Order: sequence, then structure tokens, then C-alpha cells
Amino acid sequence: MAGTPQYLRNLNENLIMDALINQGAMSRADISRQTGLSKPTVSSAVEHLIERNLVKETGRADNAQGRKATLIQFNETAYYVCGVDIGATRIRVALADLNGQIVAYAAYPPIIQAMHQQQESQQSQQSNDSQQSNESSERSVLLLLHGYVNQMLQKNGLVWSNIRCIGFGIPGVVLPGSGKIKRIVEPLTGMESAFSRDALARAFPCDVILDNDVNLAALGEYRSGAAVDSPLFVFFSIGAGTGAGIMVQGQLLHGLGGMTGEVAEMLLENGSRLEDVLSADGLLHLAKQQGLALGLKTSNELKNSNELKNSNELKESNEIKKSNEVKNPKHSDALPFSAEEVTGDNTDDNIDGAADGLQALTPEMIFEAARSGEALAISVIKHYSRMIALALRQISVVLAPELIVLGGGIGGNGDVLLPLLKQIAAEQFPVKPQLICSALGERAVVTGAVQVALQRTLLNLQQGESEE
Repeated sequence: MAGTPQYLRNLNENLIMDALINQGAMSRADISRQTGLSKPTVSSAVEHLIERNLVKETGRADNAQGRKATLIQFNETAYYVCGVDIGATRIRVALADLNGQIVAYAAYPPIIQAMHQQQESQQSQQSNDSQQSNESSERSVLLLLHGYVNQMLQKNGLVWSNIRCIGFGIPGVVLPGSGKIKRIVEPLTGMESAFSRDALARAFPCDVILDNDVNLAALGEYRSGAAVDSPLFVFFSIGAGTGAGIMVQGQLLHGLGGMTGEVAEMLLENGSRLEDVLSADGLLHLAKQQGLALGLKTSNELKNSNELKNSNELKESNEIKKSNEVKNPKHSDALPFSAEEVTGDNTDDNIDGAADGLQALTPEMIFEAARSGEALAISVIKHYSRMIALALRQISVVLAPELIVLGGGIGGNGDVLLPLLKQIAAEQFPVKPQLICSALGERAVVTGAVQVALQRTLLNLQQGESEE
């Protein structure tokens, strides 16, 4: 309660911790001058913080005269936090100290693949133990995630009591109040219950936070990536799914039902969902329509071919230059193509011969082929960029952000996509935000997850919650 001795002590200690976090090691006298607290108050508060293991004495100040003062430093290794990115194609785990510095990072196979491998291993090692083999899917998933984090702790000489909070990012809509998952991308459909906040809280012996992965990626870019201190920006993620994280004055927007940024549900003129045409599957479908599925070299073959020596000349190629010269004689601020054109709905159906090759085609192969100058791959990327531009234009006119950061497994191919998108935006967008690529890449989500876990942990410590 405000005004009580406990409240005042917490307030004084918070001032001291903030000063040490922001300014670094200081003497008690410097802390007094920095915070405005009296020297006796500082000495008492520092002693209590040392007892709590939140600050420590370290070395001596470089005084010009007299006895060297003892320096006090924030103890960033008193506790740790974790970030977990439960991606559709990869699971990523990061361990960080109380300064938010990531000290360990690891990536693991996606949930579906990992569970399949685990089941095969169990079947080969046991024949009659049906109890473990018949575990519920939810428990198996949580045990798998718990095992990944536990493995990281062991490798770094830590135990669970060292961990104060874990932030989880999930490719789905998280209901702000209940922490339940409303919808989730393939191939995680059906696992909504396993990834709910309540389920995670039961599985991990520490505080847990759950949020949409794109929201966390936006936070990561804001804290230490491409959008540091940007007052209004959008993180636009394209991969297995499509989504946007929106930050205003350093705060994430969640909106009604956590649906802010769910651009996957935007409809094109022909009624197609945006995610259906921009996701990895959508890109592969477009490639099939344009006949790219057959005869395309694998990425390894492309890397070893002489074609790759010209991969850095993509921006200067005549094909790209022509694609940038988009004009609309009727409407200067309208995009010069329709949804039917960019989704390929007006193309002939005589393309089924490419279907067999579609299974082997990947988005990475398409982008690699475009970098190498493959004409058909460049054509696919042109059409695909127009679809992205449709979405970015709508976002820009509604929010007028100063910055849009592209990320995700597909959006991270900025060297290919940005030249096309920037030209379209410059010529056709009524609002022209800066377009850049993610600086954190595949670590964007775990970086944001670490940040929300760190914020929760520091808040709890400042409120004097038990460190036991």
C-alpha cells in the first residue's frame, strides 16, 4: 500500500536498480547524486538489494583522491529468462540474462517432425509399455518443449530456479484475457489446447507469457533490430502464414480479441484470403500456375552453377527494371493490376503438367533461381511482389506508418523483394513508408519473447515479489 515502509523501500530500491541498469556501475555516493536519495537511504537500500542478489559489489572506483569507493553493479546474472518461438517450420529457444543479452540460442525441428521422430524412437526402444506411447498429444508436445528448454539450461549450468519467466510466441491468434488460441496456422492446427497459456503454465515451473509470434517479432525489431525507437511501424511477416505486428510509441497493439494485425483475413477483389496467396503455399501455387514446377534446379545445383555469379545483379537486370516501370493511365495512385491478375485467376488451366514437380519445389528454390537470373522465376517473383504490394498499400493508407519491416521465411528475402516493392510504393502508394528488411531474421520472434519475459521479470522484482 502506498505510504507504507515496504512501499517506500521498494520505491527507493527501484530507483537504484533503474540507475544501475541505465548508467552502469556506480559508487554509493554516485547513486545518491543520481537518484536524489540520501546517503543513509542509499546504503540501506543497497544492502537489501545485495541480500536479494539483485546488485553486487564489484571493484573500486577510480578516485583521484582518498580511499577508493566500492562500485555497485546491477547483477544481470541473478536470474534468467527464456524466449521460445513455436514456429510452423522450426522451434527456436533463447536464454537471456536480466540485461536482455541472449547468452544461448538453439533451433530444433518443427513440432510435427520432432514428435514423429520421438514416436519412432519410443517404438524402437519399447514394445509393451503402452502408457507412454498412448500419452495425449498435448502432454507429448509440452514434454517436448520442456525438454528443449531443460537441455539449454543444463548446457549453461543452470537449473529451473534460475529462470523467472518464459515468453512464448505462437503463429496464431491469442485471446488477450484467457490466453486461449483462437486459430493457428498449418501444420499446427489441432494443437490449440496444447499451446494455450494455461497449458504452458502447468508445464513450466515459472511465470509464462504467450503472444502472437508476429507481435513478438515486431517487439524484437523495436528493441534491438531494424525499427529501434520507431514511433509507428509495422512488422509484416510472410512465411507459412501471413501477419502484421503493429507498434505505436513502443506499445504493441492487440485490439479486439487479439486480432490487430491479422492481415491474413484480408480479402482480395476475387474473394481470396490474403494468406492463401501470400503464404509459402500460395507462392508455390503461383509458381505452378506459371509452369515453374518442372525443370527447376535445386538450390544446391544453382549455388554450384555458373549462373550464380550474376546473382548480385538482380536489381540491375532488364527484367527487374521493366517490372518497375508500372504505369496506370487512368488512376495515378491505384495499383495497375487487379486481384485476378496477381493471383493468376485469369490464367489458362492447362498447367496441370507441372503438378508433379510442385512437391519438390520450395520458396527457397524460387528465390535462388530469381537471384541466378532464371527468367520464369523472376516472372513469378514479379507477380508475387504485386500481391505483397496490394497488402502493403492498404496497410499504409490506414495506418500511415513511417516504416514497414519485412520478415518471416519468405519476407526475409529483401534483396529480391525490396527493389520491386520500393518502386511500386514510390510510384503508386499515396502514403509512402520506408520499406526495409528485418535485421534479426529468424531470431526476431525469440528476441521479442525474451523482451516480454524480461519486462515481466523486472516488474515482479521491482514489486518485491519473492525470489525463491
